[in-house]
Amino acid sequence: MLQEGSLYLGTSRHPDDSLNKAEYLALKYGNRHGIVTGATGTGKTVTLQVLAESFSEAGVPVFASDIKGDLSGIAAMGEPKDWITQRAEQIGFTDYAPAEFPVIFWDLYGEKGHRVRTTVAEMGPLLLSRLMNASEAQEGALNIAFKIADEGGLPLMDLKDLQALLSYMAEHATELSSQFGLISKASIATLQRGLLILEQQGAENFFGEPALKVTDIMRTTHDGRGAISILAADKLMMNPRLYATFLLWLLSELFEELPEVGDIDKPKLVFFFDEAHLLFNDAPKVLIERVEQVVRLIRSKGVGVYFVTQNPLDVPETVLAQLGNRVQHALRAYTPREQKAVKTAADTFRPNPAFDCATAITQLGIGEALVSTLEAKGIPSMVERTLIRPPSGKVGPIDDATRQKVMNLSPVAGEYDVDLDSESAYEILNARAKKAAEAEAARRAVEEKAKGGDSAAGRWTLPGFGDEPEEKPSGRTTTTKRTGGYQRETVIEAAMKSAARSVATSVGRALVRGILGSLRR
Repeated sequence: MLQEGSLYLGTSRHPDDSLNKAEYLALKYGNRHGIVTGATGTGKTVTLQVLAESFSEAGVPVFASDIKGDLSGIAAMGEPKDWITQRAEQIGFTDYAPAEFPVIFWDLYGEKGHRVRTTVAEMGPLLLSRLMNASEAQEGALNIAFKIADEGGLPLMDLKDLQALLSYMAEHATELSSQFGLISKASIATLQRGLLILEQQGAENFFGEPALKVTDIMRTTHDGRGAISILAADKLMMNPRLYATFLLWLLSELFEELPEVGDIDKPKLVFFFDEAHLLFNDAPKVLIERVEQVVRLIRSKGVGVYFVTQNPLDVPETVLAQLGNRVQHALRAYTPREQKAVKTAADTFRPNPAFDCATAITQLGIGEALVSTLEAKGIPSMVERTLIRPPSGKVGPIDDATRQKVMNLSPVAGEYDVDLDSESAYEILNARAKKAAEAEAARRAVEEKAKGGDSAAGRWTLPGFGDEPEEKPSGRTTTTKRTGGYQRETVIEAAMKSAARSVATSVGRALVRGILGSLRR
């Protein structure tokens, strides 16, 4: 049933349940993007696994996020469960055989996979603003920060680098504003608070070195299969904005780094974006435009992007129009929005006169889907009601011991697991501040010396400190600074002076109390 240059997806059937024909996805159109939709529990994850396995077998590297951990089973040998063998027999899939696939596990937190990081500079101000939910004014301040970093030779690697740069901007806002435009201290303060929130949410794990190299998610094995990179996203999903921003950053990196290849026999990489609605929720217009641009142009770089989500309405029409390969699992139509989603999904398919598409969407069983792929000359095939073939790898999550074994044998083992902290903006700015403080201290010392600050005549000292004589004459004497040295006083003279000082002190205190008393009144 397998065909050269095509991926077998399943077998379609007539409305009377009789088998019709095998449904394929042509490899040469695998980079024309696609979408897998359907309600919870209808079989989207299994379909995603089938697609990932098929591309891997064809020598195409795959990157996919694993939201619930279910996709990790692809790294283990499949188990011929009853429903799997029954489905294979039902659709006539005689080539079915259990298998395991080459997998590289990744994790932003380094717990269930190799650490995956990027630098603040590579993230850029647009995506970082999205991550921080920054306003337009704050985004402007962030753009200025990146401009200052570029011109000032300040590498932005991690969050502490950006925090140090923002502090520098706040301290020198006046002089920097004259060069780069108005820098609002309020915007800077808001950005600093945003960075603290990101740190509390664990985003500091994402920023730093060594940064992920896109070539490490585009590996193939010695036997010609494509490596399947799986991002452990169960913990990452606790911060949906970070999840969506990371995947969009990765797409942008692929778009910027990969060369143009035009039309090729098979994709260079296939990228699955699970829970795709998180990318577009409350996204500003400029970000939607960025996604549309990447999806439209990354095809020429040989990368296919497949969105996986529950509802086709989760994806903007401008992006949905770019998706040529479609797999639609069952949808419910209990609410007006769900009914609209069913109609939208039905309208995106090339109609099949054998059945009503909108009605069929609400009647599909588990593991069944409406399938339409691009055929010769890129024309969409007529939609078919299809039973998706069973996956060859294990269905469901693997245990921790198996995961660790896979990680130990990974081709990138040890490469990303240790943090690096090279000299960057934080260290450079601290060194400059220390140097400036030392220069200021030296300048003040010179000024003090010029004013005579080190001479005895210009220094006021407390008793017991300063330039007092080392030896005093014995006897009951007082010392007065006279050129003739010490002058002896009589007991009567000393007593008279003491009494005079006491009277003067009492009069002074009375005057002060009188003045303060009048102020109080």
